[in-house]
Amino acid sequence: MYRIAPSLLSADFACLGDEVRKVVASGADWIHFDVMDNHYVPNLTIGPLVCEAIRPHTSAPIDVHLMVKPVDRIIPDFAKAGANIITFHPEASEHIDRSLGLIRDSGCQAGLVFNPATPLHHMDHVMDKLDVVLLMSVNPGFGGQKFIPETLNKLRAAREKIDAYAARSGRRILLEIDGGVKTDNIAEIARAGADTFVAGSAVFGAGRDEDPNRYDSIIGALRGELARVAA
Repeated sequence: MYRIAPSLLSADFACLGDEVRKVVASGADWIHFDVMDNHYVPNLTIGPLVCEAIRPHTSAPIDVHLMVKPVDRIIPDFAKAGANIITFHPEASEHIDRSLGLIRDSGCQAGLVFNPATPLHHMDHVMDKLDVVLLMSVNPGFGGQKFIPETLNKLRAAREKIDAYAARSGRRILLEIDGGVKTDNIAEIARAGADTFVAGSAVFGAGRDEDPNRYDSIIGALRGELARVAA
């Protein structure tokens, strides 16, 4: 019912393959892969070569979040590098429908990402091409930021749109949240409608040497909070 997607942005880049193996062994469902270009957002991170390098280390889905502008040129590179899901921001594409189609034609699931002040209407006429909707609960560009509370209302509105579409079409679209997700708020976020949770510093900053796979305790704690919602 729920997916936990630790963000590699907060992992130890000196041993990234090991970090991926450990966090998946600890119970992570997806690996979230943040791509920043120092243009669309004020930071520079990792590209397709790193995605290709970590692909042999896990069979878990790699969830690539493109914070780049323009997006179309780099989409096929990530598909070839082993991405399973590719999401982008509507502001970064001249033709949203075309970019979504390019992702799907490349063999990946496709999604749109909404910044805190980006209206949800960008999804209205492309829902047939969406597999994921990702809401940013912080402004994109840096890890470790605090959750913006207004995102809860936006989650409820997105959930209403997605559920109405599912009732009409029979297609399911996942609703993902990214930014400031922690053990003390993940249950509230789930109640607002999210089913997939990106957590960066909350996971990679809470590793314990005494855990068999380093991150067992924190992922177990996040799942414990989500179990209270499902109960």
